[in-house]
Amino acid sequence: MLILTRKCQEMVVIGGAKGISPMVTVTVLEIKGQTVRLGFAAEATIPVHRWEIWQQLQAGPPTVAAAIAH
Repeated sequence: MLILTRKCQEMVVIGGAKGISPMVTVTVLEIKGQTVRLGFAAEATIPVHRWEIWQQLQAGPPTVAAAIAH
């Protein structure tokens, strides 16, 4: 895990290399107490999700068997 310290309005770039545009740019928009607001800029073809949503997507759509089990 890479740990970075950023101030408000500072950015982090994910992906890209010399001569290649970044895949995702993350900007610290606001810091209030224990909450940080982040802005993500990416091409429309790159999905950006919260972790819990990504986990649900990885699990796939619910099956009939799973629905009956609950």
